[in-house]
Amino acid sequence: MTVTMTAQTRLRSLPLAALSACLLSFVAFWVAQRAAHVNMLDLSVYRAEGETVLAGGDLYAMRATSANLPTTYPPFAALLFTPLTLVGVPEMRALATAGNLVLLVALVQLSLRLVASGPLVRARASAAFLERPGAALWLAAVLVWCEPVWQTFRYGQINLLTATAVMWDLTRREQSRWAGVGIGLATAIKLTPGLFVVMLLLIGVARARRCGWNPWWNDALRRVVRATGTFLAVTVASAVVLPYDSRRFWTEMIFETSRVGRTEETANQSLSGVLARLLHTTDPGVWWLVAAALVAAAGLAVAVRAALRGDRPVAVVACATTALLVSPISWSHHWVWCVPTLVLLTARARAVWTVVAGLVFASFALWWVPHAPAPIRLELHQNAGQMLLSGLYTLLGLGLLAALGVPALRRRGAWRPARQAVAKE
Repeated sequence: MTVTMTAQTRLRSLPLAALSACLLSFVAFWVAQRAAHVNMLDLSVYRAEGETVLAGGDLYAMRATSANLPTTYPPFAALLFTPLTLVGVPEMRALATAGNLVLLVALVQLSLRLVASGPLVRARASAAFLERPGAALWLAAVLVWCEPVWQTFRYGQINLLTATAVMWDLTRREQSRWAGVGIGLATAIKLTPGLFVVMLLLIGVARARRCGWNPWWNDALRRVVRATGTFLAVTVASAVVLPYDSRRFWTEMIFETSRVGRTEETANQSLSGVLARLLHTTDPGVWWLVAAALVAAAGLAVAVRAALRGDRPVAVVACATTALLVSPISWSHHWVWCVPTLVLLTARARAVWTVVAGLVFASFALWWVPHAPAPIRLELHQNAGQMLLSGLYTLLGLGLLAALGVPALRRRGAWRPARQAVAKE
């Protein structure tokens, strides 16, 4: 009876206007996706991976869909995809869409919790809005139309799943026994979230040094151990189940970045993609290595300094942005980290900068330039204006890191949220 009354109380407390707007937006989004004849190509690849595992086939020799796409994730991901074979393709697509909508709301809610954990928020109406009941629903209704989110649904990608796992992890309270598990699992599925482990390690070492190494053991290092342990546990378990595929991935496939796609493609919004288009080459080589090393060092420095000041939101957004910039391939749908980024800007930045960033992610401007699937390489012949449009996410990411690295921007404002930073389990 108590459980029933609690559920009823929570339902009554939901802001009906926000819930209605969110549902209306999601229905319109679903209809728009169907009208655009989205094929969820990557979801079909995931299903094929699950079928290959169940059939005992060669996971990394597999090719799926009309695009002849290969497997690119670690074997653990393929094991997670086996349940996709239990339902038909139409049902699988419907469940994936519904699941991603739920994950989007969860990611927005976690982003609000993350921003509320920060030390300062500007005393502005937009920041106060984030404290209102139903804010997550209002924001989800709008953010679902951003290009990275649209593309995630279009391809049936798992970006919202991995981002939510990381965000869930980073919003746990310090003494949580689960803090670190989400990052470990996300890294075992897609390697890029591993940069959060590096960030936490640097934070932990820096905090220990500040204390004169007495005590040296702290929350950041505990999360590193849990994340690493979780990653190793599921990776070893995957190797026991799929020994041949695991050996091939960790000794061969992990180094073949060409399996993921062409570096110069417009959809690649990392430093390597921008440099490839800028230099009119399919391989930016040493130029990318130098740029990625510099940006990785600068981005992690921004993240660690912010964390040491107690500004967790800036640390998380800076690390996520750095990972997207330095990865060899960051497709536009990988930039679902625009969700916590825009929530942070809404709370901290001037309205004009929030609007500018929102327009970058919602305008689909990177697709206004000539582009074509392989083997045509129109991206290698872009003019200056086209290069600018096709590098908007990368430029925004670099600008964001620069802005977050200026301490004065983090100290503005003197209003603390009503619900201060206690992340509940």
